[in-house]
Amino acid sequence: MELYTYYRSTSSYRVRIALGLKGLGWQAVPVNLLQGQQRGAGYLALNPQGRVPALRTDQGELLVQSPAIIEYLEEAYPDPALLPADAAARARVRGVAAIIGCDVHPLHNVAVLNRLREAGQGEVQVSQWVGHWVTQGLAAVEQLISDRGFCFGAAPGMADVYLIPQLYAAERFAVDLAPYPRIRRVAALAGQHPAFQQAHPSRQPDAPV
Repeated sequence: MELYTYYRSTSSYRVRIALGLKGLGWQAVPVNLLQGQQRGAGYLALNPQGRVPALRTDQGELLVQSPAIIEYLEEAYPDPALLPADAAARARVRGVAAIIGCDVHPLHNVAVLNRLREAGQGEVQVSQWVGHWVTQGLAAVEQLISDRGFCFGAAPGMADVYLIPQLYAAERFAVDLAPYPRIRRVAALAGQHPAFQQAHPSRQPDAPV
């Protein structure tokens, strides 16, 4: 598989973690967002939205949007599972993932932040914007995840796939994680897990040296 990715993209980071947890081999195809490569004709022919990630499967299908890609991986490669067997439990896991993927991350996507800058907001105001939405989202996640293990048990799952990249973004924007002991516990566990370690932005081929 080929993953069109950018080292610092949290949505790409999610997919890298999911691929690692599934034990799947893949090759990175870096797309430099700062240089505007996502807006080039070649990439737009693959993904008309001009965003990362995109995944070319072993069957040659080109998939876009990290939630769709992660759900595809769960369906196509069900073992090990990222979702529990019980329907209500699956919904709880997806609920935490959606807080991050639908309500928090879109508000600090690079396109949104650039739009704020174009509207005259300075970097202090941009950072305050990010901090507000990230803090609000993490406060909710803290209440919804379990008090031991990963987000929902001894093994990492889909909620962890979404949470850990969001924490990377939180640290980039100096969001204080001290009020979230459950989240910090999950982060510590993920820091010891090979799939999370290998997916980290600093380990990617396009990361600055």
